[in-house]
Amino acid sequence: TYASTRGSDELFSCASNGPNIMTCAAANGNDSKKFKGDIRSPGMPSRVIHMRKLPDDINEAEVISLGLSFGKVTNLLMLKGKNQAFVEMNTEDAAQAMVSYYASVTPVIRNHPIFLQYSNHQELKTDNSPNQVRAQAALQAVNVLQTGGMPMAGVDASAGMSGASPVLRVIVENLFYPVTLDVLHQIFSKFGAVLKIITFTKNNQFQALLQYSDSLTAQHTKLSLDGQNIYNACCTLRINFSKLTSLNVKYNNDKSRDYTRPDLPTGDSHPSIDHQAMAAAFGEYYVIHIHKLPNGAQIGVKILKVLKDMVSNSCCSLPILNLCEGVYGDVMRVKILFNKKENALIQMSDGTQAQLAMSHLNGQRLHGTALRVTLSKHTNVQLPREGHEDQGLTKDYSNSPLHRFKKPGSKNYSNIFPPSATLHLSNIPPSVVEDDLKMLFASSGAMVKAFKFFQKDRKMALVQIDSVEEAIESLIKFHNHDLGENHHLRVSFSKSTI
Repeated sequence: TYASTRGSDELFSCASNGPNIMTCAAANGNDSKKFKGDIRSPGMPSRVIHMRKLPDDINEAEVISLGLSFGKVTNLLMLKGKNQAFVEMNTEDAAQAMVSYYASVTPVIRNHPIFLQYSNHQELKTDNSPNQVRAQAALQAVNVLQTGGMPMAGVDASAGMSGASPVLRVIVENLFYPVTLDVLHQIFSKFGAVLKIITFTKNNQFQALLQYSDSLTAQHTKLSLDGQNIYNACCTLRINFSKLTSLNVKYNNDKSRDYTRPDLPTGDSHPSIDHQAMAAAFGEYYVIHIHKLPNGAQIGVKILKVLKDMVSNSCCSLPILNLCEGVYGDVMRVKILFNKKENALIQMSDGTQAQLAMSHLNGQRLHGTALRVTLSKHTNVQLPREGHEDQGLTKDYSNSPLHRFKKPGSKNYSNIFPPSATLHLSNIPPSVVEDDLKMLFASSGAMVKAFKFFQKDRKMALVQIDSVEEAIESLIKFHNHDLGENHHLRVSFSKSTI
């Protein structure tokens, strides 16, 4: 379900906080004279719904779109001077569904919470004032778009649409968990058929362009989802209309998809869409810049061993590489800056992974030094030109066997958490017991506070270290550690405690 209080609960695994509709008196003064018909008791179900606290600049289509998911809107009365409106649905059941839904999901238009309740009136009888002519034109436009028919003479099918595009631009703020293309499709398909999606990273934020068949569906979706959280207290959707009216998708993969063209290639041998074009158009950055690496000079020397160590599955000599690789994504290339060896550029396999690594690692302490992590202005790490020696400061890991996130939809994506004192261990062979693992982590100087095997699967366990900083250092040291029997320990941060 998608019922959640805006800005507090979430779209996934959410729970309603109960009704939050505020009661109000029926429109008074001259406005009440616009009604004809029976008057019901306040709070009684009615086909007519009264909306309050609308923005000054709201248009008819925005009001109508609030009811479209529940049934046909048959009449509309705008009271702009009072920031109110009355919407008549085609059936009482549709009105009940609308009121029930918005009891737990407060609609927000341009940062204005909209409050609604049943009207005291059973139906709307509107006059022929200029405002009502415009409202009826907007209703006719909606009916045309929904039925695919031809508009009546003199009626503009775009009336009240304010130039809205069928393409939405979605920004995901507070990206605590990864948001995939499939997650976006699942959410946005609730409001209409999604034709195309392109995902990318711009301005340090995960974003998407999403195309519907018509602008009315896009507008209703924007009104319903803008400001909602995908997961509890994080991954907040900020939605605007794109200047584009159609998307051109080249590949169907985990970064882009055209649902009307299942025959498109996956583009496995190429970056999703066109990397150079995307970088130029959207500024998609896959490279993070690590500042203040501890022991920078020593790292510059040790990096010579990194590739050999990774291929042989022993512990990585470059701490930040193991930290990124084991936890937040697949590292493609690494470059230690020649004149600033406490700085490194790390190229992740996509922009989302770069964003995750930056958001989770920036400010974390490693060997007493606070890391500063930013997105680099570079879109990739350049390998040294043939015949040019860079003292082994640049390495390519694109063919590493240790990549954990190369498979789209991998379960590893659901186990991404910020650094914590509790580590999740997996791939433990049957011969390794609790004391073996406790001694392993204690051997690096870490204080092990607690340990627990998983009851159903002793291939996995939790180990709690004394501090987050010690846990980070332990993960760096022991991720991919050889436990024998062709088992290499996998270590990641856990959201659980023991």
